[in-house]
Amino acid sequence: QVQLVESGGNLVQPGESLRLSCTASGIIFGLFDMGWYRQAPGKQRELVAIVRSRGSITYADSVKGRFTISRNSARDTVYLQMNSLKPEDSAVYYCVAESSINAKYNYWGQGTQVTVSS
Repeated sequence: QVQLVESGGNLVQPGESLRLSCTASGIIFGLFDMGWYRQAPGKQRELVAIVRSRGSITYADSVKGRFTISRNSARDTVYLQMNSLKPEDSAVYYCVAESSINAKYNYWGQGTQVTVSS
């Protein structure tokens, strides 16, 4: 059974930082691209960042310079370090694993809430 478990979401004030974690089980971690998406109420789900199986990284323009994605293969875990948080970063953040061999094999976590508010 494939499972992605996110943690780290919280309520923070603008300018503060959070680190999200996602631990995968039931997959061969090294064969999957790992990423983070987010969805705010009334908005489309958007890609935040992806780190691919070979190590390349893509960020959304809105988070470049503020967020950092990384993966620890020994722990089957992907992280999203979020600095200088803004109210517009508020959303449910979802972890996704996508097979680098066949993208139709993709799996999603349940999400973790991030709220940035003064």
